[in-house]
Amino acid sequence: MQRTAVESSNIASIGYDSDTQTLEIEFMNGSIYQYFDVPRSQYEALMGAGSLGEYFNSNIKGYYRYARL
Repeated sequence: MQRTAVESSNIASIGYDSDTQTLEIEFMNGSIYQYFDVPRSQYEALMGAGSLGEYFNSNIKGYYRYARL
């Protein structure tokens, strides 16, 4: 999946696949996670958030199924 580099102290890049509603996040420590059944609106809100890490922790983490790659 193609990811976009982002400005964040914890997140290195973010990608999204609309067809499968899969959100992919690469963290600064090199780990990559995929989150499943994430609506496009959540992805867009994440990308537009003032703090990516804060938005991720409040709205993504713990709310969606995930797998570490």
